[in-house]
Amino acid sequence: MLTDARSIRIKGRSFLAVVLTPDLPFEEWLVRLDDLASRSAGFFLGRPVVLDVSDLQADRALLKSMIAALAERNVRIMGIEGARPSQLDATMPPGMTGGRPAPDVEVAETAAAPAKSAAPKTEEPAQVVAPQVITRAPLSSMVLHEPVRSGQSIIFPEGDVTIIGSVASGAEIIAGGSIHIYGALRGRALAGSVGNASARIFCRKLEAELLAIDGIYKTADDLPADLRGHAAQLWLENDAIMASRLI
Repeated sequence: MLTDARSIRIKGRSFLAVVLTPDLPFEEWLVRLDDLASRSAGFFLGRPVVLDVSDLQADRALLKSMIAALAERNVRIMGIEGARPSQLDATMPPGMTGGRPAPDVEVAETAAAPAKSAAPKTEEPAQVVAPQVITRAPLSSMVLHEPVRSGQSIIFPEGDVTIIGSVASGAEIIAGGSIHIYGALRGRALAGSVGNASARIFCRKLEAELLAIDGIYKTADDLPADLRGHAAQLWLENDAIMASRLI
């Protein structure tokens, strides 16, 4: 017997997660992942991660070994995308589909019905008024007027991010659009995080730990030496990050 009449509140909520898309042979992919982790320490720490196996011919045993190998590297998988139900069991993260940013939806309150007359004539059937659904237009940009300190994460999947200042080592900026930094970029910058291959990264002084556009990344060691310490822009071309100095 229920003794508490309070309702249970269930909400939908959207979070930004990192999606890892391994390829085979898996051991070689792990070597590349270890190289990325060694050059950008703490990148996966405390971050929700989805494993995308849509393009892999993987059975349950291989999926379990992937999850175990990633767990050894402190990469905790919150869900698996692209797997068939027969590939999963109760001991594995749940299967996931979709995963796209969505605007907030608000339901407007309807006006209260006027009081009826004390002596009504003929009772009429009540009219049901459908609530008006208002969809917020997604924001297109975020502007921060102060530097981003080490340990801070700025996540804005709706559009561009502009920083009036520097991004310290150990800080990160994740944007659905382009990233503009009017100072030194010493941390991590991930542009086009929701599938925007036309996004770019601009900064006044390039000293980044890691750069990514639409999931393609470069680490500090991959950057041309003549770009470090200079104003630069980066963009994606044929699945490779290109970079040039800004005059």
